[in-house]
Amino acid sequence: MSMIDIRHVTKRYGTTAVVNDVSMTMEKGTITVIVGTSGSGKSTLVRMINRLVTASEGEILVAGRNIMDVPATELRRGIGYAIQSHGLFPHRTVAENIATVPQLLGWDTTRIDTRVEELLSLFNLDPVAFAGKYPHQLSGGEQQRVGVARALAAEPEILIMDEPFGALDPVIRAKAQDDLLAIQKQFGTTVVLVTHDMDEAFHLGHQIAVMSKGRLLQCSPPEKILTEPADPLVQQLTGTSDRALKLLSLQPIRDSMAPPKPGLLPALPQTLSARDALAEMIWQGVDEAAVQDERKAPVGSISMSRLLRLGRRA
Repeated sequence: MSMIDIRHVTKRYGTTAVVNDVSMTMEKGTITVIVGTSGSGKSTLVRMINRLVTASEGEILVAGRNIMDVPATELRRGIGYAIQSHGLFPHRTVAENIATVPQLLGWDTTRIDTRVEELLSLFNLDPVAFAGKYPHQLSGGEQQRVGVARALAAEPEILIMDEPFGALDPVIRAKAQDDLLAIQKQFGTTVVLVTHDMDEAFHLGHQIAVMSKGRLLQCSPPEKILTEPADPLVQQLTGTSDRALKLLSLQPIRDSMAPPKPGLLPALPQTLSARDALAEMIWQGVDEAAVQDERKAPVGSISMSRLLRLGRRA
């Protein structure tokens, strides 16, 4: 079921088309990552979804409704929006920041307080310690989490994120990405995320849209982006030297394992990616390993040769 349909959308400033005849569909409960170099039109495209920018041509449907038939304030209250600078109100506490949209929607105090506590807990921010703090008292990573929590506060079906992790250091950024995956899975939110980082796109996206000079070059699942690039620039952006490793990172070993074999060690969790399994086997100096489920029961086996064959698909 599609949540967002973008149909032949163009945005012009004067005679310059910064977004040029773009069409794509974003399915309900999925993450679409839009990538491209600076000036590719990716941020302008997502801002047209919540009408911060108005399209010059074409139409955008959200849950089957043309966004131009919906009052802008109503539309935006149903779409969470998180940006790189977080946009937190400096003179409002963490709790007050998160409560902003629920208050506008007229939620009662008990419901708001419950939602604020739920979101702070989900982002591993102790409500007792953090609810009363102000943005300047938070680290960059904590501010980012509060910004995303605020975007999710009114239980929106759609979350738009424009370079949300760009200012974070690599360790905090990786944690923020994993937080997003866990929370998106829990709530089933449809996420549209803009980034220039291809590794981030492959880690997060159910589909990746690659843009250049206002045009959409390809919109496909990560595996297809790697194995069937539709344009030389797509191939360039995905890299050539590490394409095999990227492909392996997208494959859980449970999808490629052979039947169980007695006596194999080590035993790897079936949730590992093929890339992580390969790294573990190289580290332990083994050609074959057992695969086990979350109860430590054997469910299969994986060999070095099988993993290397997967990587050659790239």
